[in-house]
Amino acid sequence: MSESSHESNETATAAPAADRILAGYGFTGPALDLGALLWDGVCLPDHQIRIPLSMLNRHGLVAGATGTGKTKTLQLIAEQLSANGVPVFLADIKGDVSGISAPGVPGEKIEERAKDVAQDWRATGHPCEFYSLGGIGPGIPVRATVTSFGPVLMSKVLQLNQTQEQSLGLIFHYADSKGLQLIDLKDLRATVAFLVSDQGRPELKGIGGLSTVTAGVILRALTAFEQQGATEFFGEPEFDTSEFLRTAADGRGTVSVLELPAVQDKPQLFSTFLMWLLADLFSDLPEVGDLEQPKLVFFIDEAHLLFNGASKAFLDSITQTVRLIRSRGVGIFFVTQTPKDVPADVLAQLGNRVQHALRAFTPDDAKALKATVRTFPNSEYDLEELLTQLGTGEAVVTVLSEKGAPTPVAATRLRAPQSLMGPIEPTALDQAVKASPLYPRYAEAVDRESAYERISADQAAAEAAAETAAAAAEAEKEAKEAAKTARTAPRPDPSLAEKVVGSGLFRSLARSVGTQLGREISRSIFGTAKRRR
Repeated sequence: MSESSHESNETATAAPAADRILAGYGFTGPALDLGALLWDGVCLPDHQIRIPLSMLNRHGLVAGATGTGKTKTLQLIAEQLSANGVPVFLADIKGDVSGISAPGVPGEKIEERAKDVAQDWRATGHPCEFYSLGGIGPGIPVRATVTSFGPVLMSKVLQLNQTQEQSLGLIFHYADSKGLQLIDLKDLRATVAFLVSDQGRPELKGIGGLSTVTAGVILRALTAFEQQGATEFFGEPEFDTSEFLRTAADGRGTVSVLELPAVQDKPQLFSTFLMWLLADLFSDLPEVGDLEQPKLVFFIDEAHLLFNGASKAFLDSITQTVRLIRSRGVGIFFVTQTPKDVPADVLAQLGNRVQHALRAFTPDDAKALKATVRTFPNSEYDLEELLTQLGTGEAVVTVLSEKGAPTPVAATRLRAPQSLMGPIEPTALDQAVKASPLYPRYAEAVDRESAYERISADQAAAEAAAETAAAAAEAEKEAKEAAKTARTAPRPDPSLAEKVVGSGLFRSLARSVGTQLGREISRSIFGTAKRRR
Protein backbone atom coordinates (compact mmCIF):
# COMPACT_ATOMS: atom_id res chain seq x y z
CA MET A 1 0.00 0.00 0.00
CA SER A 2 1.37 3.45 -0.93
CA GLU A 3 2.16 6.09 1.68
CA SER A 4 -0.58 8.39 0.37
CA SER A 5 -3.12 5.56 0.58
CA HIS A 6 -2.04 4.85 4.18
CA GLU A 7 -2.55 8.51 5.22
CA SER A 8 -5.91 8.53 3.49
CA ASN A 9 -6.98 5.46 5.45
CA GLU A 10 -5.85 7.02 8.75
CA THR A 11 -7.87 10.16 8.01
CA ALA A 12 -10.89 8.10 7.09
CA THR A 13 -10.52 6.17 10.36
CA ALA A 14 -9.96 9.30 12.43
CA ALA A 15 -12.90 11.27 11.06
CA PRO A 16 -15.61 8.93 12.42
CA ALA A 17 -13.90 8.86 15.85
CA ALA A 18 -13.71 12.66 15.97
CA ASP A 19 -17.34 12.89 14.89
CA ARG A 20 -18.40 10.44 17.59
CA ILE A 21 -16.66 12.60 20.16
CA LEU A 22 -18.24 15.76 18.75
CA ALA A 23 -21.70 14.21 18.91
CA GLY A 24 -21.37 14.04 22.68
CA TYR A 25 -21.01 17.84 22.88
CA GLY A 26 -24.03 18.81 20.79
CA PHE A 27 -25.90 20.58 23.59
CA THR A 28 -29.15 22.44 22.95
CA GLY A 29 -29.06 24.85 25.89
CA PRO A 30 -26.57 27.58 26.88
CA ALA A 31 -22.99 26.33 27.15
CA LEU A 32 -19.50 27.65 27.74
CA ASP A 33 -16.98 27.28 24.91
CA LEU A 34 -13.80 25.56 26.02
CA GLY A 35 -12.00 25.08 22.71
CA ALA A 36 -11.61 22.89 19.63
CA LEU A 37 -11.08 19.13 19.40
CA LEU A 38 -7.59 17.74 18.90
CA TRP A 39 -7.31 14.52 16.95
CA ASP A 40 -4.08 12.89 15.85
CA GLY A 41 -2.19 16.09 16.64
CA VAL A 42 -4.49 18.23 14.46
CA CYS A 43 -6.83 20.94 15.78
CA LEU A 44 -10.34 20.71 14.28
CA PRO A 45 -11.91 24.18 14.65
CA ASP A 46 -15.33 22.98 13.52
CA HIS A 47 -15.41 20.44 16.37
CA GLN A 48 -16.19 22.69 19.36
CA ILE A 49 -15.92 21.31 22.89
CA ARG A 50 -18.31 22.92 25.37
CA ILE A 51 -19.75 22.52 28.84
CA PRO A 52 -23.49 23.02 29.57
CA LEU A 53 -24.17 26.01 31.80
CA SER A 54 -26.75 24.03 33.75
CA MET A 55 -24.10 21.45 34.71
CA LEU A 56 -21.65 23.87 36.31
CA ASN A 57 -23.15 23.19 39.75
CA ARG A 58 -22.13 19.51 39.39
CA HIS A 59 -18.61 20.52 40.40
CA GLY A 60 -15.36 19.95 38.59
CA LEU A 61 -11.64 19.40 38.61
CA VAL A 62 -8.93 21.29 36.77
CA ALA A 63 -5.64 19.42 37.10
CA GLY A 64 -2.20 19.34 35.55
CA ALA A 65 1.47 19.83 36.18
CA THR A 66 2.91 23.24 36.96
CA GLY A 67 3.05 25.52 33.91
CA THR A 68 0.47 23.66 31.82
CA GLY A 69 -2.14 26.45 31.88
CA LYS A 70 -4.49 25.64 34.77
CA THR A 71 -4.81 29.28 35.85
CA LYS A 72 -5.70 30.39 32.33
CA THR A 73 -8.35 27.67 32.19
CA LEU A 74 -9.86 29.08 35.39
CA GLN A 75 -9.86 32.53 33.85
CA LEU A 76 -11.46 31.27 30.63
CA ILE A 77 -14.31 29.55 32.46
CA ALA A 78 -14.77 32.37 34.99
CA GLU A 79 -15.10 35.15 32.43
CA GLN A 80 -17.69 33.19 30.45
CA LEU A 81 -19.67 32.51 33.61
CA SER A 82 -19.63 36.23 34.38
CA ALA A 83 -20.77 37.04 30.84
CA ASN A 84 -23.73 34.70 31.37
CA GLY A 85 -24.75 36.42 34.61
CA VAL A 86 -23.24 33.86 37.00
CA PRO A 87 -21.22 35.21 39.97
CA VAL A 88 -17.79 33.63 40.44
CA PHE A 89 -15.39 33.27 43.35
CA LEU A 90 -11.67 32.94 42.59
CA ALA A 91 -8.89 32.29 45.08
CA ASP A 92 -5.88 34.18 43.69
CA ILE A 93 -2.99 32.49 45.46
CA LYS A 94 -0.18 33.74 43.23
CA GLY A 95 -1.65 37.17 42.59
CA ASP A 96 -2.03 36.80 38.84
CA VAL A 97 -5.83 36.49 38.46
CA SER A 98 -6.65 40.15 39.12
CA GLY A 99 -6.27 40.77 35.39
CA ILE A 100 -9.76 39.34 34.85
CA SER A 101 -11.02 42.84 35.68
CA ALA A 102 -9.17 44.41 32.73
CA PRO A 103 -9.36 43.87 28.95
CA GLY A 104 -6.75 41.54 27.51
CA VAL A 105 -3.90 42.69 25.29
CA PRO A 106 -4.02 41.40 21.70
CA GLY A 107 -0.90 39.79 20.28
CA GLU A 108 0.40 37.35 17.75
CA LYS A 109 0.03 34.28 19.98
CA ILE A 110 -3.54 35.17 20.90
CA GLU A 111 -4.45 35.72 17.26
CA GLU A 112 -2.91 32.38 16.34
CA ARG A 113 -4.77 30.57 19.12
CA ALA A 114 -8.05 32.28 18.22
CA LYS A 115 -7.67 31.18 14.59
CA ASP A 116 -6.88 27.59 15.57
CA VAL A 117 -9.99 27.20 17.71
CA ALA A 118 -12.38 29.45 15.70
CA GLN A 119 -12.65 31.98 18.53
CA ASP A 120 -13.99 35.49 18.00
CA TRP A 121 -11.53 37.01 20.45
CA ARG A 122 -12.39 40.46 21.86
CA ALA A 123 -10.51 42.15 24.70
CA THR A 124 -12.97 42.29 27.61
CA GLY A 125 -12.69 43.01 31.32
CA HIS A 126 -15.27 41.84 33.86
CA PRO A 127 -16.83 43.34 37.01
CA CYS A 128 -14.70 42.41 40.02
CA GLU A 129 -14.50 42.81 43.76
CA PHE A 130 -11.18 42.19 45.50
CA TYR A 131 -10.95 40.71 48.98
CA SER A 132 -8.25 39.79 51.47
CA LEU A 133 -8.14 37.59 54.55
CA GLY A 134 -8.56 39.92 57.49
CA GLY A 135 -7.13 42.86 55.57
CA ILE A 136 -3.66 41.37 55.08
CA GLY A 137 -2.73 42.49 51.62
CA PRO A 138 -4.90 44.50 49.22
CA GLY A 139 -8.62 43.88 49.32
CA ILE A 140 -11.79 44.28 51.34
CA PRO A 141 -11.19 42.43 54.64
CA VAL A 142 -12.97 39.10 54.98
CA ARG A 143 -13.34 38.12 58.63
CA ALA A 144 -15.04 35.30 60.48
CA THR A 145 -15.88 34.83 64.13
CA VAL A 146 -14.38 31.88 65.97
CA THR A 147 -17.90 30.60 66.71
CA SER A 148 -18.92 30.49 63.04
CA PHE A 149 -15.59 28.93 62.09
CA GLY A 150 -16.43 26.03 64.38
CA PRO A 151 -14.36 23.38 66.17
CA VAL A 152 -13.78 21.07 63.18
CA LEU A 153 -12.23 23.71 60.94
CA MET A 154 -10.39 25.24 63.87
CA SER A 155 -8.91 21.85 64.74
CA LYS A 156 -7.73 21.47 61.15
CA VAL A 157 -5.96 24.79 61.10
CA LEU A 158 -4.46 24.21 64.59
CA GLN A 159 -3.34 20.72 63.51
CA LEU A 160 -4.94 19.01 66.51
CA ASN A 161 -5.34 15.25 66.79
CA GLN A 162 -8.70 13.55 67.23
CA THR A 163 -8.70 13.64 71.03
CA GLN A 164 -7.74 17.32 71.07
CA GLU A 165 -10.38 18.05 68.43
CA GLN A 166 -13.03 16.46 70.65
CA SER A 167 -11.88 18.58 73.58
CA LEU A 168 -12.10 21.70 71.45
CA GLY A 169 -15.64 20.70 70.52
CA LEU A 170 -16.42 20.49 74.25
CA ILE A 171 -15.05 24.00 74.73
CA PHE A 172 -17.27 25.35 71.95
CA HIS A 173 -20.25 23.53 73.46
CA TYR A 174 -19.61 25.13 76.85
CA ALA A 175 -19.30 28.60 75.32
CA ASP A 176 -22.60 28.14 73.45
CA SER A 177 -24.43 26.88 76.53
CA LYS A 178 -23.21 29.84 78.62
CA GLY A 179 -23.83 32.47 75.96
CA LEU A 180 -20.14 33.30 75.67
CA GLN A 181 -19.42 34.93 72.33
CA LEU A 182 -16.25 33.47 70.75
CA ILE A 183 -15.48 36.26 68.33
CA ASP A 184 -11.71 36.43 68.11
CA LEU A 185 -8.77 34.28 69.21
CA LYS A 186 -8.37 35.97 72.59
CA ASP A 187 -11.94 34.87 73.39
CA LEU A 188 -11.05 31.26 72.68
CA ARG A 189 -7.80 31.54 74.61
CA ALA A 190 -9.55 33.05 77.65
CA THR A 191 -12.22 30.31 77.61
CA VAL A 192 -9.66 27.50 77.44
CA ALA A 193 -7.61 29.02 80.28
CA PHE A 194 -10.73 29.54 82.39
CA LEU A 195 -11.89 25.92 82.04
CA VAL A 196 -8.67 24.57 83.56
CA SER A 197 -8.55 27.17 86.36
CA ASP A 198 -9.72 26.41 89.92
CA GLN A 199 -12.81 28.50 89.27
CA GLY A 200 -13.71 27.00 85.88
CA ARG A 201 -12.70 23.34 86.22
CA PRO A 202 -16.02 22.29 87.86
CA GLU A 203 -17.95 23.67 84.85
CA LEU A 204 -17.07 20.65 82.67
CA LYS A 205 -16.99 18.01 85.39
CA GLY A 206 -20.29 16.48 84.35
CA ILE A 207 -19.47 16.24 80.62
CA GLY A 208 -15.97 14.88 80.54
CA GLY A 209 -13.78 17.73 81.66
CA LEU A 210 -10.76 19.26 80.00
CA SER A 211 -7.31 18.00 80.89
CA THR A 212 -4.57 20.47 81.64
CA VAL A 213 -2.32 18.74 79.10
CA THR A 214 -4.85 19.08 76.26
CA ALA A 215 -5.56 22.68 77.19
CA GLY A 216 -1.83 23.36 77.06
CA VAL A 217 -1.59 21.86 73.55
CA ILE A 218 -4.49 23.99 72.34
CA LEU A 219 -3.07 27.16 73.88
CA ARG A 220 0.36 26.54 72.35
CA ALA A 221 -1.24 25.88 68.96
CA LEU A 222 -3.17 29.14 69.28
CA THR A 223 0.07 30.97 70.04
CA ALA A 224 1.70 29.56 66.90
CA PHE A 225 -1.41 30.41 64.92
CA GLU A 226 -1.35 34.00 66.18
CA GLN A 227 2.32 34.30 65.25
CA GLN A 228 1.36 33.53 61.66
CA GLY A 229 -0.80 36.65 61.66
CA ALA A 230 -4.08 34.80 62.17
CA THR A 231 -5.27 37.33 64.74
CA GLU A 232 -6.40 39.54 61.87
CA PHE A 233 -8.65 36.87 60.33
CA PHE A 234 -11.00 36.48 63.28
CA GLY A 235 -13.27 39.24 64.45
CA GLU A 236 -16.05 41.54 63.42
CA PRO A 237 -17.68 42.74 61.29
CA GLU A 238 -18.06 39.18 60.09
CA PHE A 239 -18.23 38.96 56.32
CA ASP A 240 -21.62 38.15 54.80
CA THR A 241 -20.90 35.48 52.19
CA SER A 242 -24.04 36.43 50.28
CA GLU A 243 -21.97 39.34 48.95
CA PHE A 244 -20.42 36.78 46.58
CA LEU A 245 -23.81 36.30 44.88
CA ARG A 246 -24.07 39.81 43.46
CA THR A 247 -24.37 40.78 39.83
CA ALA A 248 -23.31 44.04 38.17
CA ALA A 249 -25.72 46.67 36.89
CA ASP A 250 -25.37 45.31 33.34
CA GLY A 251 -26.42 41.83 34.44
CA ARG A 252 -22.99 40.23 34.37
CA GLY A 253 -21.94 38.15 37.33
CA THR A 254 -19.48 39.75 39.74
CA VAL A 255 -16.12 38.00 39.98
CA SER A 256 -14.98 37.95 43.61
CA VAL A 257 -11.20 37.64 43.73
CA LEU A 258 -9.69 36.69 47.08
CA GLU A 259 -6.14 38.02 47.01
CA LEU A 260 -3.91 35.54 48.85
CA PRO A 261 -0.27 36.32 47.91
CA ALA A 262 0.36 37.82 51.35
CA VAL A 263 -0.59 34.53 53.03
CA GLN A 264 0.56 32.03 50.43
CA ASP A 265 3.15 30.70 52.89
CA LYS A 266 0.28 29.70 55.22
CA PRO A 267 -1.54 27.21 53.00
CA GLN A 268 -3.49 25.45 55.75
CA LEU A 269 -4.87 28.75 56.92
CA PHE A 270 -6.27 30.00 53.63
CA SER A 271 -7.47 26.60 52.42
CA THR A 272 -9.35 26.03 55.66
CA PHE A 273 -10.72 29.55 55.49
CA LEU A 274 -12.07 28.77 52.02
CA MET A 275 -13.87 25.78 53.48
CA TRP A 276 -15.48 28.13 56.01
CA LEU A 277 -16.78 30.25 53.15
CA LEU A 278 -18.31 27.18 51.51
CA ALA A 279 -19.80 25.91 54.76
CA ASP A 280 -21.28 29.32 55.50
CA LEU A 281 -22.83 29.52 52.04
CA PHE A 282 -24.24 26.05 52.46
CA SER A 283 -25.93 26.95 55.74
CA ASP A 284 -27.43 30.19 54.38
CA LEU A 285 -28.64 29.21 50.90
CA PRO A 286 -32.02 27.51 50.41
CA GLU A 287 -32.54 24.21 48.61
CA VAL A 288 -33.25 24.93 44.93
CA GLY A 289 -32.57 21.67 43.06
CA ASP A 290 -31.49 21.82 39.42
CA LEU A 291 -31.31 25.28 37.86
CA GLU A 292 -30.76 26.54 34.33
CA GLN A 293 -27.55 28.07 35.61
CA PRO A 294 -25.76 28.03 38.97
CA LYS A 295 -26.05 30.81 41.54
CA LEU A 296 -22.30 30.83 42.14
CA VAL A 297 -19.24 28.90 40.99
CA PHE A 298 -16.35 28.55 43.41
CA PHE A 299 -12.75 27.85 42.34
CA ILE A 300 -10.33 26.51 44.98
CA ASP A 301 -6.75 26.61 43.77
CA GLU A 302 -4.01 24.43 45.30
CA ALA A 303 -6.80 22.13 46.47
CA HIS A 304 -4.42 19.47 47.74
CA LEU A 305 -3.69 21.78 50.67
CA LEU A 306 -7.22 21.19 51.91
CA PHE A 307 -6.63 17.50 52.34
CA ASN A 308 -3.02 17.16 53.51
CA GLY A 309 -3.00 15.90 57.09
CA ALA A 310 -6.76 16.38 57.41
CA SER A 311 -8.65 14.59 60.17
CA LYS A 312 -11.49 12.22 59.35
CA ALA A 313 -14.00 14.75 60.71
CA PHE A 314 -12.62 17.43 58.40
CA LEU A 315 -12.69 15.14 55.35
CA ASP A 316 -16.25 14.16 56.21
CA SER A 317 -17.13 17.85 56.39
CA ILE A 318 -15.66 18.55 52.96
CA THR A 319 -17.31 15.51 51.40
CA GLN A 320 -20.70 16.42 52.83
CA THR A 321 -20.39 20.03 51.72
CA VAL A 322 -19.45 19.06 48.17
CA ARG A 323 -22.22 16.50 47.99
CA LEU A 324 -25.01 18.73 49.28
CA ILE A 325 -24.13 22.26 48.18
CA ARG A 326 -24.98 21.39 44.58
CA SER A 327 -28.67 21.49 45.51
CA ARG A 328 -28.10 25.07 46.73
CA GLY A 329 -27.05 26.06 43.22
CA VAL A 330 -23.33 26.35 43.98
CA GLY A 331 -20.62 24.69 41.90
CA ILE A 332 -17.11 23.96 43.16
CA PHE A 333 -14.03 23.47 41.00
CA PHE A 334 -10.94 22.07 42.69
CA VAL A 335 -7.64 23.00 41.06
CA THR A 336 -4.61 20.82 41.75
CA GLN A 337 -1.87 18.83 40.08
CA THR A 338 -3.29 15.31 39.93
CA PRO A 339 -6.68 13.75 40.72
CA LYS A 340 -5.05 11.64 43.42
CA ASP A 341 -4.63 14.85 45.45
CA VAL A 342 -8.40 14.73 46.02
CA PRO A 343 -9.96 12.01 48.23
CA ALA A 344 -11.94 9.41 46.32
CA ASP A 345 -15.26 10.35 47.97
CA VAL A 346 -14.81 13.96 46.86
CA LEU A 347 -13.47 13.07 43.41
CA ALA A 348 -16.58 10.98 42.78
CA GLN A 349 -18.68 14.16 43.08
CA LEU A 350 -16.72 16.05 40.38
CA GLY A 351 -18.59 15.57 37.11
CA ASN A 352 -16.61 18.02 34.96
CA ARG A 353 -12.93 17.38 34.26
CA VAL A 354 -10.25 19.45 32.54
CA GLN A 355 -6.97 17.55 32.75
CA HIS A 356 -3.84 19.34 31.55
CA ALA A 357 -0.54 17.60 30.83
CA LEU A 358 1.20 15.41 33.38
CA ARG A 359 4.88 14.58 33.67
CA ALA A 360 6.29 11.05 33.88
CA PHE A 361 9.91 11.74 34.77
CA THR A 362 10.03 9.54 37.89
CA PRO A 363 8.42 6.25 38.98
CA ASP A 364 6.07 8.22 41.23
CA ASP A 365 5.08 10.40 38.26
CA ALA A 366 4.39 7.30 36.16
CA LYS A 367 2.28 5.84 38.95
CA ALA A 368 0.29 9.08 39.24
CA LEU A 369 -0.22 9.12 35.47
CA LYS A 370 -1.66 5.60 35.47
CA ALA A 371 -3.92 6.48 38.39
CA THR A 372 -5.18 9.56 36.53
CA VAL A 373 -5.98 7.56 33.40
CA ARG A 374 -8.09 5.16 35.46
CA THR A 375 -10.32 8.04 36.62
CA PHE A 376 -11.49 8.75 33.06
CA PRO A 377 -14.22 6.87 31.17
CA ASN A 378 -13.31 4.70 28.20
CA SER A 379 -11.68 6.78 25.50
CA GLU A 380 -10.89 6.89 21.79
CA TYR A 381 -7.38 8.01 22.83
CA ASP A 382 -4.37 6.35 24.37
CA LEU A 383 -4.64 8.62 27.39
CA GLU A 384 -1.45 7.46 29.07
CA GLU A 385 0.51 8.63 26.05
CA LEU A 386 -1.65 11.68 25.28
CA LEU A 387 -1.41 13.18 28.76
CA THR A 388 2.37 13.41 28.52
CA GLN A 389 2.27 15.05 25.07
CA LEU A 390 -0.26 17.84 25.57
CA GLY A 391 1.10 21.37 25.08
CA THR A 392 0.47 24.42 27.24
CA GLY A 393 -3.18 25.44 26.96
CA GLU A 394 -4.27 21.96 25.88
CA ALA A 395 -6.23 19.51 28.02
CA VAL A 396 -8.26 16.33 28.06
CA VAL A 397 -11.90 17.19 28.74
CA THR A 398 -14.96 15.26 29.83
CA VAL A 399 -18.05 16.96 31.27
CA LEU A 400 -21.62 16.11 32.13
CA SER A 401 -24.15 16.40 29.35
CA GLU A 402 -27.48 18.12 29.85
CA LYS A 403 -28.88 14.71 30.80
CA GLY A 404 -26.17 14.24 33.44
CA ALA A 405 -24.20 11.57 31.55
CA PRO A 406 -20.41 11.88 31.00
CA THR A 407 -19.42 13.13 27.55
CA PRO A 408 -16.73 11.36 25.49
CA VAL A 409 -13.16 12.17 26.42
CA ALA A 410 -11.96 14.99 24.15
CA ALA A 411 -8.41 16.26 23.72
CA THR A 412 -8.95 20.01 23.43
CA ARG A 413 -6.98 23.07 22.45
CA LEU A 414 -8.44 25.62 24.83
CA ARG A 415 -9.51 29.14 23.95
CA ALA A 416 -7.56 32.17 25.14
CA PRO A 417 -9.04 34.31 27.94
CA GLN A 418 -10.30 37.69 26.70
CA SER A 419 -9.28 39.49 29.87
CA LEU A 420 -5.74 40.42 30.90
CA MET A 421 -3.62 37.32 31.46
CA GLY A 422 -1.64 38.68 34.40
CA PRO A 423 -2.08 40.99 37.38
CA ILE A 424 -3.28 44.57 37.16
CA GLU A 425 -1.13 47.37 38.56
CA PRO A 426 -1.09 47.66 42.38
CA THR A 427 -2.38 51.24 42.23
CA ALA A 428 -5.32 50.16 40.08
CA LEU A 429 -6.07 47.32 42.47
CA ASP A 430 -5.99 49.66 45.47
CA GLN A 431 -8.29 52.12 43.73
CA ALA A 432 -10.75 49.35 42.85
CA VAL A 433 -10.82 48.17 46.47
CA LYS A 434 -11.47 51.60 47.98
CA ALA A 435 -14.06 52.49 45.34
CA SER A 436 -16.17 49.46 46.26
CA PRO A 437 -19.42 50.15 48.16
CA LEU A 438 -18.48 47.23 50.43
CA TYR A 439 -15.25 48.81 51.63
CA PRO A 440 -16.79 51.14 54.28
CA ARG A 441 -18.86 48.25 55.61
CA TYR A 442 -15.97 45.88 56.29
CA ALA A 443 -12.77 47.92 56.34
CA GLU A 444 -12.63 48.76 60.07
CA ALA A 445 -12.50 46.00 62.68
CA VAL A 446 -14.87 46.17 65.67
CA ASP A 447 -14.07 44.71 69.10
CA ARG A 448 -17.24 44.43 71.23
CA GLU A 449 -17.79 42.67 74.55
CA SER A 450 -17.37 38.93 74.20
CA ALA A 451 -16.03 35.90 76.09
CA TYR A 452 -12.69 37.51 76.91
CA GLU A 453 -14.27 40.59 78.49
CA ARG A 454 -16.91 38.59 80.38
CA ILE A 455 -14.47 36.04 81.74
CA SER A 456 -12.00 38.78 82.66
CA ALA A 457 -14.74 40.72 84.46
CA ASP A 458 -15.96 37.61 86.31
CA GLN A 459 -12.44 36.70 87.31
CA ALA A 460 -11.74 40.26 88.47
CA ALA A 461 -14.94 40.21 90.54
CA ALA A 462 -14.06 36.79 91.97
CA GLU A 463 -10.58 37.97 92.80
CA ALA A 464 -11.95 41.12 94.48
CA ALA A 465 -14.44 39.05 96.50
CA ALA A 466 -11.67 36.65 97.46
CA GLU A 467 -9.47 39.55 98.56
CA THR A 468 -12.31 41.03 100.63
CA ALA A 469 -13.02 37.67 102.26
CA ALA A 470 -9.33 37.15 102.93
CA ALA A 471 -9.05 40.62 104.50
CA ALA A 472 -12.08 39.96 106.72
CA ALA A 473 -10.70 36.60 107.76
CA GLU A 474 -7.35 38.17 108.56
CA ALA A 475 -9.01 40.92 110.64
CA GLU A 476 -11.02 38.32 112.57
CA LYS A 477 -7.90 36.28 113.15
CA GLU A 478 -6.04 39.34 114.43
CA ALA A 479 -8.92 40.19 116.81
CA LYS A 480 -8.93 36.66 118.23
CA GLU A 481 -5.17 36.77 118.64
CA ALA A 482 -5.45 40.10 120.49
CA ALA A 483 -8.11 38.72 122.83
CA LYS A 484 -6.06 35.64 123.56
CA THR A 485 -3.01 37.76 124.23
CA ALA A 486 -4.96 39.94 126.61
CA ARG A 487 -6.16 36.90 128.64
CA THR A 488 -2.74 35.33 128.99
CA ALA A 489 -0.69 38.50 129.68
CA PRO A 490 1.03 38.66 133.22
CA ARG A 491 -0.46 41.18 135.72
CA PRO A 492 1.81 44.17 136.70
CA ASP A 493 3.22 44.55 140.30
CA PRO A 494 0.87 46.53 142.65
CA SER A 495 1.73 50.06 143.66
CA LEU A 496 2.48 51.14 147.31
CA ALA A 497 -1.07 52.51 147.73
CA GLU A 498 -2.52 49.24 146.37
CA LYS A 499 -0.35 47.26 148.80
CA VAL A 500 -1.53 49.39 151.79
CA VAL A 501 -5.20 49.22 150.81
CA GLY A 502 -4.95 45.53 150.18
CA SER A 503 -3.30 44.69 153.56
CA GLY A 504 -5.21 42.86 156.37
CA LEU A 505 -4.65 45.63 158.94
CA PHE A 506 -6.15 48.20 156.57
CA ARG A 507 -9.15 46.01 155.89
CA SER A 508 -9.74 45.43 159.67
CA LEU A 509 -9.47 49.13 160.44
CA ALA A 510 -11.83 49.90 157.61
CA ARG A 511 -14.40 47.47 158.96
CA SER A 512 -14.18 49.01 162.49
CA VAL A 513 -14.51 52.53 161.27
CA GLY A 514 -17.33 51.51 159.04
CA THR A 515 -19.26 49.93 161.90
CA GLN A 516 -18.92 52.96 164.21
CA LEU A 517 -19.84 55.30 161.40
CA GLY A 518 -22.86 53.22 160.59
CA ARG A 519 -24.15 53.44 164.19
CA GLU A 520 -23.80 57.20 164.24
CA ILE A 521 -25.73 57.55 161.03
CA SER A 522 -28.52 55.26 162.31
CA ARG A 523 -28.91 57.22 165.51
CA SER A 524 -29.18 60.52 163.73
CA ILE A 525 -31.77 59.15 161.35
CA PHE A 526 -33.99 57.14 163.74
CA GLY A 527 -33.57 59.44 166.86
CA THR A 528 -32.38 56.77 169.24
CA ALA A 529 -30.65 58.16 172.33
CA LYS A 530 -27.19 57.41 173.24
CA ARG A 531 -27.07 54.78 175.96
CA ARG A 532 -25.93 56.17 179.34
CA ARG A 533 -23.82 54.23 181.71
